Parts: sequence; structure tokens; C-alpha cells
Amino acid sequence: MFNFFHRQKKEAAFVALDIGTTVIKALIFTVEQKYNKKGEQIGKRAIIQGMGKVSHFLNDIHNTAITDVASVANSAKRAILEAIVKIPRLVPQKFIMGVGGEFVRGITMVMEYKREEGKETKIDLSELQNIVHKLQWKAFGESRKALSEEMGYPEIDIKLIESAIVDIAIDGYKVSNPLGFQGKTIQLSIFNAFAPLVHFEALQAIVSEINLESLGIVSEPYALSRCLNEYSSEKSVILIDVGGFSTDLTLLEKGVLSGTKIFSIGSHTITKRIATELNISLEEAEKIKLAYTSDKLEKKSKKWIEKIIVEDISVWLSGLILALSDFQQIKVLPSKILLCGGGAYLSEIKEALTQTKWYQKLPFYEKPEIAFITPSHLTNNLIDETRQLKNNEDIIPLSLVNSGLELLEEEAIMQKVLKKVIGIMKI
Repeated sequence: MFNFFHRQKKEAAFVALDIGTTVIKALIFTVEQKYNKKGEQIGKRAIIQGMGKVSHFLNDIHNTAITDVASVANSAKRAILEAIVKIPRLVPQKFIMGVGGEFVRGITMVMEYKREEGKETKIDLSELQNIVHKLQWKAFGESRKALSEEMGYPEIDIKLIESAIVDIAIDGYKVSNPLGFQGKTIQLSIFNAFAPLVHFEALQAIVSEINLESLGIVSEPYALSRCLNEYSSEKSVILIDVGGFSTDLTLLEKGVLSGTKIFSIGSHTITKRIATELNISLEEAEKIKLAYTSDKLEKKSKKWIEKIIVEDISVWLSGLILALSDFQQIKVLPSKILLCGGGAYLSEIKEALTQTKWYQKLPFYEKPEIAFITPSHLTNNLIDETRQLKNNEDIIPLSLVNSGLELLEEEAIMQKVLKKVIGIMKI
């Protein structure tokens, strides 16, 4: 449909592509060096210069499953073109694609390795590769089995889409790079994200349709966990991304990603209810829902729509309680909850979380504090020159830009070792 290389090359740019359940968002960004006050280079930052947003056609996505690969790929190209068309000096070269929803699940396994001569010898690269290989193989097997049972697919039919080492400790002491350390017990927290084979193949097909080099497919909950500046270390929080067809939960425990949960209730559930109750099309129902949130309905209509929304939010809250109860390895849930996503704009969601006693059914130490994720919560490595990225629905695309920035930088030694190990394992 489009070939992004036809224009004269001037300045390299990159694309963060959010494949949502109702819309596709594309952010165009460039990368520049970051310096401290002394003029010393301290890393890189992303300059976001363009944004595109395209809605899916009616039958492209069904309950978060991609049903028309070609159409979704074309919509992705249109979103990229919309983002880049006003910036002719930029040429997109590589892209990162984020996915979430019911068919992408992630889990963190904490694995231990006992060294035979731990106190006498330092860890070298050869031993580190052996440790990561053994622990990832075990974590992969246990994760795939657990998520296979949760998702209802045979183990052979779920594929790994992303893997990361999110925490490292030697004899209980946290490190970022084990090389050169001595110690008896190596503990790795390994995050693995999976998707059913059919969904995985659909994602791969979309990647191949876009005429850019792929940086990779990333789990959006993982991308969000990597982008939070305020909760980057030693703090615990529950992240709730309310989408169109589903709600994604991400649990950070002392800054470490513990796992993700998804339940298939989102803002589109309310749209469908309005359409059914009023016997109108989904498009008309969505317009009415947006008019309600903008306080543009007359009093009688507002009261009727409010009743529908409150009833559906009650169902959503039940789904949230059930999903949080699945974090069985967590004895006490974090008392801080951050909301994002296009569906989070419904005021009834925050009201239900703050004004009811739903949390008493779960292992919270105290009543949770509820807030929205804003760009101020995110890493300061992102500069928004569009000045348009201010809403709840912009948080995930911004997180993907940060993931793209990380992938463009030189990989840390542990991620290099893990990537090599996964290549050897052929998973």
C-alpha cells in the first residue's frame, strides 16, 4: 500500500506502533544524545515528532483477536503515514510493535541456581550463559504450562513473544551484571510473555507487511512497567490499562514486574450494551457514550445511559477482583493503583474503585489509593514535540517509544546472554 522509502532520505526516524483493540496509534520519533550539566553524555532520549491514529474496520478485531491480517496491516500503514506526512525531512527506518489484550499473557518466574564452587570463583561469561540457559529453560517450561492452563490452549500451541530478566540477586544481594561476582546462590526473575500460535502468526504477518525493519514485538504491560520513572525501583504498584475489549493488569512488586493478568471486559462492552438496549448500531452507540462522557446529553438520556454504564462497571469490577485474586503468589497486594488506557476516561471506573469496598475481598493491607498515569509518571527520556500526548490513551504508545529507545541502545549483558540462549533453545 505504501513504501516509506520512496522519498529522499534526510533524517532517520523510528516508529512505535500500538495495535489496540479499537484503534492503531503510531508515534514517529528520532533519537538524540542526552547530556548532563557538565556536558557529559549520559545516554539517549527520544524526540516524538509525529502522531497518527486510525480506527480498525468493524470486523478486523473480534474480542482482541485479529481476524483480518491484511486490513489491520493496511490500517497500521495508514497510521504511520498520517504520523509522518507533515514531517517530510524524516524517513522511518525501523519500528517496534506493541500488543496486549486477552491473547497476550506474561508471567515472572523466580528461579535459583546453586553454584558448586560459589565462594571460591568469580562468575565468567561461560558460566553465566550456562546459568541463564538452565534457569530460562526451567522458567520457560513452568511459565508455558501455567499460562497454557490459564488460556485453555495446549502447551504446543502457545508461542513465546518476549523474554526479559527483570531482577538479579547473588546470595540475596541485587546486582545488574553478575560477571566478576562470587557467591553461592544466583537468583533470576525471568519474565516470559506468550500468545496462542494463531495470534502469534497473525502478529508476524502484520510485521512482514510493513515495509520497515522490525525492532521486535513487545508486550505492552511489560513496556509500561519499563517506562514508569516514579516506580522504577523499590516501589510496588498495580497498573490497570482499560482498553476497548479488555483490561490489562500489571503488578510491580518493589520495582520488579511480577506478572500480568487480562480479563475480557473493556469500554466496548458498554458500547455494545447501549447498542442492544437502544436497538442502534455500534457506531451510533459509541457516539452516545462519548456524548455522555462529554456531558452533552439531555437530562433524561443522560440518566438512562448512566444506569447502563453503572451496571456494566459493576461487572467490570467483578472481573478486576477475579483477575487480582489470580496473583496467588502475592501475600499482600500493593496499595497504589494507577489507571491508563482509552477506557479509563469513564468517570464511573475511578468512582467504583474509590467509593466502594471492593478491595476488602482481596489481600490489601489498606484501602488502595487510585490515580491516573500521566506523562509525569514516565521516564524523562521522552520529549513530546507534538504537544498532543496528554491523555490516558497516550500512555501505552509513549511506553512503546521508550521500549524502542532501549532496543536501539546497546543491550545490557544479561539481555544479550538471554537472547543468545533463546536462539540456542529455538523457542
